[in-house]
Amino acid sequence: MSGPESVSDKSPADNRPFTRNAVYFGWVFEAGLVIIALGLGWLLNESPLTTMRWDLAGLGIGVAATGPMLLGLVLLTWLPIAAFKRLTHLFDEIGRPFFTPYSLLDLGVLSLLAGFGEEMLFRGVIQGTVADKFGAWIALAAASVLFGLMHALSPTYILLATLAGLYLGGVWVLTENLLVVVVAHALYDFLALVYLLRVKTAR
Repeated sequence: MSGPESVSDKSPADNRPFTRNAVYFGWVFEAGLVIIALGLGWLLNESPLTTMRWDLAGLGIGVAATGPMLLGLVLLTWLPIAAFKRLTHLFDEIGRPFFTPYSLLDLGVLSLLAGFGEEMLFRGVIQGTVADKFGAWIALAAASVLFGLMHALSPTYILLATLAGLYLGGVWVLTENLLVVVVAHALYDFLALVYLLRVKTAR
C-alpha cells in the first residue's frame, strides 16, 4: 500500500530511514550544472541562453520530441536482450531504492533541473563552442560522447546515453531552440522514472 509521499509501493526490505538529504543532493547537483553552464558560457563567450527562445512552439516541439525516447525506453525494458536485462536489473538494485521514497513533486523538480542543467551545459555550451571551431557534426559527436561518459553507470548505459545525446543534439541543431531539448529532456526523465517505478513494477 503506497503512501501519499511514495512514488512506488514499498516492500518490507525497503523500510529504511529516508531523509530529505538525498533529494536535496540531486537538486543541488543539477542546479549546479546550470551555474557551471552559465559560468563556462561566459568564459567561452558561448552563453547557453543565446538560443533559448521561450515560446509555445518550442514547448510543443519539446513535448513531441519526448515520444521517440519514451518508445526506446519501453522497448529496452521489454526486449529479451541480455545487455538490456542487465541494465534494468542494475536500476532495480541501485535506482529503485534511491528514487522510491521520492514524491512525484520531488521527481518533477529533479527532472526539470536536469533538463536545464544538462542541456545548457552539453548542448548550449559544449556543443555550441565546438561547433564554432570544428563544425556541427564534430560538435554533435563530441558533446554526445561527453554526455554519455557523464552517465557512466555501465557500458550499456554509456552507449544509450550517448545515443540520447546524439538525438537531443540533433534536435537542437534542427530547431535552433535550446528550450526544445530542455523540455524533451526534463519530460523524458520524469516520465521514465514514473514508468520504471510504477508502471513496470505493477506489471
